[in-house]
Amino acid sequence: MRINFDFNDLEAFLAVMETVSFHHAAERLNLSQSAVTRRIQKLEETLGSVLFDRTTRAVKPTLAAKRLQARAEAMLESARETTLAMRDESVAFAHQRGAVVTVAMIPTLVHPLLIPALQMLHDKGLPVRLRLLDQAANEVAEAVSREDADFGVCSIGLLEPNTHFEPLFDDLIVLCLPQGHHLATKSKVTWADIQSESLILPARGTGNRLLIDEAMARSRFTPQWAFEVGRSTTAMELVNEGLGVALLPRTSMLSSQGRGLVYKALGAPVVARPVGLLTRISAPDTSLAQAFKSALRETSAALRAS
Repeated sequence: MRINFDFNDLEAFLAVMETVSFHHAAERLNLSQSAVTRRIQKLEETLGSVLFDRTTRAVKPTLAAKRLQARAEAMLESARETTLAMRDESVAFAHQRGAVVTVAMIPTLVHPLLIPALQMLHDKGLPVRLRLLDQAANEVAEAVSREDADFGVCSIGLLEPNTHFEPLFDDLIVLCLPQGHHLATKSKVTWADIQSESLILPARGTGNRLLIDEAMARSRFTPQWAFEVGRSTTAMELVNEGLGVALLPRTSMLSSQGRGLVYKALGAPVVARPVGLLTRISAPDTSLAQAFKSALRETSAALRAS
């Protein structure tokens, strides 16, 4: 059975029961008498019962109305208690919700960009409760577009149409080598130098791989890769074990895992991924999100200068 009445109808019913008058019930509810009448009629149609016997002189509740009264009062009281409880909970946790920011970010940017920004906010006395979604670039774009994140930090890739990309800096793709590798002593490394190396490349379909493939096509360089991996951290593990050399963003070398490795800039064509802030178009920022973005802009300025 479809329930076709609401709390306003019950409120009008109880007002008529208490005043025994459609006119006085309308005055109490600040409604027209015809509006009260329509609400009572809707209740009667839904319940299939007449609730009031009306004459020109009096309004008399029926047996159905008397049976409904206690239940209507209980329903309205339960609704009021639920509303108050929800409001109290909202007030109690409002300061926490306002202090939480959800950021979607490429994992390789956590150490060089996110951690210094967090430290900057801490030094300014701004408490931060961070929900971090460390994902690939395309997943970051999806998280921002779906409103799963307040904003994102990623390289430009397959951006969603309702997002805006604000460039922060260009992150060079460099050659990552183990200590003692014969290319580590060269002052300049070319694409031809890695022709015979055991090459570790990002997985197909990722933003980094698309940039690398375009560069190799321009230089007519067709190496036989040995490994395709989805994460820069995995590539660095393989390099650390001497299993190959990897093409990775320079920022990944700034992580604790990359500090023991050697990186070399490659000659023309130079490959760089643009890194920036990704936000939803027309979505207002909280004060904390604004402060966080400002800190990331300052942090990225140091990376541009290095």
